Amino acid sequence: MTKQINWGIIGCGNVTEKKSGPAFNKVDESKLQVVMRRNVRLVQEYAKRHHVPQYTTNAEAIINNPDINAIYVATPPGHHAEYAIKAMQAGKTVYVEKPMAATYAQCQEMLKVSKQTGVPIYVAYYRRSLPGFLKAKELVEEGRIGTPVYVNIRLVRPAYDYEKNNDIPIWRLQPDLSGGGIFFDLASHQLDYLDFLFGPIKEAKGIAANRGGFYAVEDTVSASFVHENGVVGNGIWSFVTDESAQEDVLEIVGTKGKIVMSTFAHTPVHMSVDGKDYEYPYLNPENIQYNLIRQIVHSMQGTGTCVSTGESAARTNKVLEEIVKDFYQN
Repeated sequence: MTKQINWGIIGCGNVTEKKSGPAFNKVDESKLQVVMRRNVRLVQEYAKRHHVPQYTTNAEAIINNPDINAIYVATPPGHHAEYAIKAMQAGKTVYVEKPMAATYAQCQEMLKVSKQTGVPIYVAYYRRSLPGFLKAKELVEEGRIGTPVYVNIRLVRPAYDYEKNNDIPIWRLQPDLSGGGIFFDLASHQLDYLDFLFGPIKEAKGIAANRGGFYAVEDTVSASFVHENGVVGNGIWSFVTDESAQEDVLEIVGTKGKIVMSTFAHTPVHMSVDGKDYEYPYLNPENIQYNLIRQIVHSMQGTGTCVSTGESAARTNKVLEEIVKDFYQN
């Protein structure tokens, strides 16, 4: 197995500044060697700021670099398939941002190439490796809330000024780049975590609408779904409400109690059982993708496994598409 992991980043934008980029150098026998961005000034500044030895404006230069054996694709999702496929064909292990791609069809093509080449692909659903989410999974698996019955997701907030004004193109609001609207960007984390918690979702239905009128894609979504193990779920997502309606709640209800937690606020996990309330605070790593990146490095070295694979991530893309499909077919 590979001992030293030398990384290249294709698309060193905002997500790589703190969430991921610095983590590659914090894992033993892992090094961020080269970064790429089309804007030469921005990529130069990034390399200098993060002490990265090399930079380029050409993705092919990273893909074909013989010293690089792992590539992190952090472009908008619409470009993931193109770069991931080329990287796998070049024999490089691939780690892509979430969602895995803009469409489920693109995910399937990526998995096909992974199988053909024997090169693994991992996806940045890092909540599968964060302490609070692992604690909730532990509580469920220990039977603390009895048999899980249903889950309820509520993610609601006002529109941000830059979303309202639409002065500059926002990739999250361009379906060819993101898959849909903000729902695809944020709900993907929640639905993937539920896949991790309960197994695959076997059926999903939804209604999507645009209620704010600030942009063309959906801004409000309601969904119902059921996992293969029988746990049912529902969710409401809206990104154009009044501030008074703002919520970030993931509720897991069982026959003996319930767990309530946030997805993005990272507040303590709460459990209620037999009239008693329990609180489980936790701390995330400084670079929130660190735990998952460490898993990928260990998997490449043959000393561990990674909990977020292309196979599991593709399932999330499929569910996202099922929920909003009527909005885009009309």
